[in-house]
Amino acid sequence: MIEDDTIKLLRECNAGVKMGISSLDDVMDHVRDQNLKNLLIQSKETHSRLGSETHQYLMKCQDDGKEPGAMAKMMSWMKTNMKLAGDDSDRVVADLVTDGCNMGVKFLYKYLHQYPAADEDCKKLTEKIIRAEESLVKDLREYL
Repeated sequence: MIEDDTIKLLRECNAGVKMGISSLDDVMDHVRDQNLKNLLIQSKETHSRLGSETHQYLMKCQDDGKEPGAMAKMMSWMKTNMKLAGDDSDRVVADLVTDGCNMGVKFLYKYLHQYPAADEDCKKLTEKIIRAEESLVKDLREYL
C-alpha cells in the first residue's frame, strides 16, 4: 500500500512545478536580455522534466495530482503584471522569479517535514526540485 504521505508530497510537488512553469510563462515576454531569456527557458525545460517525473510517480500511485490554487495563481499573475507595468526590466523579472523560487523552496521544505512517511524516491524528487529552484536563484543574482 502506498503511503498517504507519499501521495500528498507528490501532489504538492506537482502543483509547485506547475506554478513555476506558469510564472515563467508570465514573465518571458518581458525579458530583454537574451542570456536571461535563455536561463529562464532552460529553467522551464527543467521544470517540465521534473513535472513529468512527478506525474509518472502520481500515475503509479493512481492519482491525478493537484493544480496550483486558483487564488495563488491569480495573486502571482497580479503581482507580476503590476510590477512589470511600472518597470518592464530584466531586474524586475529576476526579482519576481527569485521571490517565486524562494517561496517554492520554503513550501517544499515545509511539505518534506509535514509528510515524513513519504517514500525515499519521492523525497529525492522533492529535493531535486528544491535544488533546481536554488540553482535558478543563484543564476539570477547577476540580474538583480
